[in-house]
Amino acid sequence: MGRIFELFQRIDWMLLTVALTLTSIGLVAIYGIGISQEPADLFLFQKQFVTALLGCVGIFVLTLLDYRHLRAYSLVLYLFGALLLVAVLFFGVEVNGTQGWFRLGALSFQPIEVAKVTLAIYLAALYAKRGRGKLSWTTFLMGGVATGLYVLLALLQPDFGSGMVLILIWGGISAFAGLPKRAWYLIPMLLLTTGALVWTVGLQDYQRNRIESFLDPTLDPRGSGYNAIQARIAIGSGGIFGKGIGEGSQARLRFLPAAATDFIFAVVGEEMGLVGVTFVFVMFFLLLSRFLRLGDESEDDFAAYLLIGLGSMCLVHLVVNAGMNLGLLPITGIPMPFLSAAASNLLVVYACIGLAQSVAVRRRGTLERGTGVMLFESEATN
Repeated sequence: MGRIFELFQRIDWMLLTVALTLTSIGLVAIYGIGISQEPADLFLFQKQFVTALLGCVGIFVLTLLDYRHLRAYSLVLYLFGALLLVAVLFFGVEVNGTQGWFRLGALSFQPIEVAKVTLAIYLAALYAKRGRGKLSWTTFLMGGVATGLYVLLALLQPDFGSGMVLILIWGGISAFAGLPKRAWYLIPMLLLTTGALVWTVGLQDYQRNRIESFLDPTLDPRGSGYNAIQARIAIGSGGIFGKGIGEGSQARLRFLPAAATDFIFAVVGEEMGLVGVTFVFVMFFLLLSRFLRLGDESEDDFAAYLLIGLGSMCLVHLVVNAGMNLGLLPITGIPMPFLSAAASNLLVVYACIGLAQSVAVRRRGTLERGTGVMLFESEATN
């Protein structure tokens, strides 16, 4: 019991507070959507609230778990993630044209969210063998092949957005590890080639329509361009302070589809205004800065790569979701971390917080004699 108390004294309270704050904003927005309906429907709010409670339990468990054990099981976890992605192709259910969910009664689960974490763990273990700043072509390409398998399975669903997230997790960890110089030229060529192949053979017609409507929403304002137009109207109509919780007309009158999931950011913009949107961005900045700081200061290379990978995942989700709500990126169905009513994603981002806390509580701060500078060192080095 004393050991547990000692560990929890070292929790990164800023990281935890930011995660709970963002979750609270999402709950308030989802509650506002629910009470604005006729009759009121609070099912999504209740589901999100219960999921958040389960996520808090997950943070507690993962904080107690020594993250270093994951390194030994990284290949097993990677294969488990691949197995889930294969299984969903045969036994999953189709939602909005994507066969990416397992469903049991009223409960549904999206395995690609788990795969994002298992990929980050595997890549962190793979790259840690070489240390920092020593990424070889062999290791880099091995990471690319491992990522490519997951991406292929994601595209078979098809889930183009998640495939992009997987690639950028690999890119984020690789950049932190120190890419070979020629890789900076190879990667853009690879992305252009892959993009051309995906456009010609990897995308469904509705996905091409989304990209075309992103470039010009007026091409199909009542079809593929409708969501993008309504999201921008919602954000623009919020003004400085917003219309108030439950008072957003786009969500209340159901002009904005998937308001609680894909377009929760637009709801925040309409009901909480520029102040609310700015506050959300500040919270995410603090969250990502904590991931980066914990990873950069860690003397354990596996911990550093893992946190960079998990932070990259959260960053990509934030940028893509906000971008598609603002009309800056195509609509891909990527949820906003902590805010969207997406139980699978919420549990996974809480797991990321738990793993970050597992790293944080196993680092001891010691005062360097004569300078007063706080040094951090892994318990493994003592």
